Amino acid sequence: MREFFLENATSVIPSFSNYTLLVVGDLMIDEYLWGRVDRISPEAPVQVVDIENQTYVLGGAGNVVNNLVSLGAKVYVTGVIGQDINGELLHHELKRLGVTTEGLFFDAARRTTKKTRVMAHGQQVLRIDWETRKEVLEGLGDRIINYVRDNVSLFDVVLISDYAKGVLTGKVLKGVIHACHNGKKPVLAGPKGNEFKNYKGATIITANKKEAALASGIPIENEDALIHIGQGFVHELELEAALITRGKEGMTLFMKGKPPVHIKAQVREVYDVSGAGDTVLAVLGLGIASGLSFTHASYLANLAAGIVVSKIGTATTSRDELMDALVQRIAFTTNKVKNLQELKQIVGYLKAQGKRVVFTNGCFDLLHVGHIKLLKESKALGDILIVALDSDDSVRRLKGNGRPIINQYERAKVLAALDCVDYITIFSTDSLCDLLRELSPGVLTKGSNYKKEEVIGREIVEGYGGEVVLIPVAEGISTSEIIGNIVKNQI
Repeated sequence: MREFFLENATSVIPSFSNYTLLVVGDLMIDEYLWGRVDRISPEAPVQVVDIENQTYVLGGAGNVVNNLVSLGAKVYVTGVIGQDINGELLHHELKRLGVTTEGLFFDAARRTTKKTRVMAHGQQVLRIDWETRKEVLEGLGDRIINYVRDNVSLFDVVLISDYAKGVLTGKVLKGVIHACHNGKKPVLAGPKGNEFKNYKGATIITANKKEAALASGIPIENEDALIHIGQGFVHELELEAALITRGKEGMTLFMKGKPPVHIKAQVREVYDVSGAGDTVLAVLGLGIASGLSFTHASYLANLAAGIVVSKIGTATTSRDELMDALVQRIAFTTNKVKNLQELKQIVGYLKAQGKRVVFTNGCFDLLHVGHIKLLKESKALGDILIVALDSDDSVRRLKGNGRPIINQYERAKVLAALDCVDYITIFSTDSLCDLLRELSPGVLTKGSNYKKEEVIGREIVEGYGGEVVLIPVAEGISTSEIIGNIVKNQI
């Protein structure tokens, strides 16, 4: 499952720009006042913060938008904001990001939500909220429903980001979910409130443990309670799935008719959990739009959440960051056997770290001391050694019927047991040149029983500035001779 997820995720992340998502919800501005504290006020026993900088980012549903844009998606938005200076700032920022805002409606009597966080020495000292929580006028709610209904065909996935600021009334939620059903589009909801009945019929909901306990009325004191609540959401709300995030305990995915899937948290230093739920909703939505299963999309969302909590403030992640994190997981998994897609990601990551990649290839049927010498001396030429192992069919074509003696999977396991071998890929000799073009290793090695001009792929490697090195072979040792001696001794 893990290897299958990694392979699929590396292929879908670059395709995020192919998808269009709509975000429905409570849009707000997050203001950060950055400063330092070095004294206490003489007027009251409080810290005095000397403000040095002021920044603004999109918050609430806006942070879901920001994450989607950062990940390369095309984004539409619908919601209600005030006709005030913060509303103008929010609208301007959405336009700057290239978000389509025809579904954004203004209410002159409403205050645009702004959350001001005072930060000193990397920590939040104070938060001030400017907001309106009353429900939007029914006519404005109807405009949101109509916008979704009239444009649903444009979207691959619809995301509902509810921060309980009054925009997503029961009527609005019911209307949006109904419009998505009629348009046959997945609708994912990040819910708020004491009960989740208004999200009935959504494709999947994402909630943190505290929200899930509050909505269900059941304290989550053990895993049995968690499972009861999660499965209850799926059944009672007629969902396809529910994802409950659990902080340092990771996430648990509940699906209709399937056992729960527990996903471990990514081990990172946590600086700020602000907006992590927004990132989960955004990446989960993009994963589903890209064709990933609920399980694999949840794994990817979990990885993204681990990235944003290591940043200060309302943060996002990018495709490059997500791919880097994914590649690191692939690179450091205990399984050394990789496919080409995985190796491309690994090699790109390693080269960015300044590592020198060495490449060699062969059949390695009945591993002997000559092979060990070749592999050890190859590894000594760089930092990472990749061994391209001829497939069984390829060995048969090269060596004739009766070969290989050991099948490709067993040969790969034997090579993987060697400390000098970092990665192995199984290939066909016919595709060696393509493999070299894709990976572009710094060094290509072969045994000295070859002449340089006989080495397949030499022109490719030398063409981009790489090096071809012939390793002295151990005289009188070969797999064919070993096999011959075995046959002779049996006669």
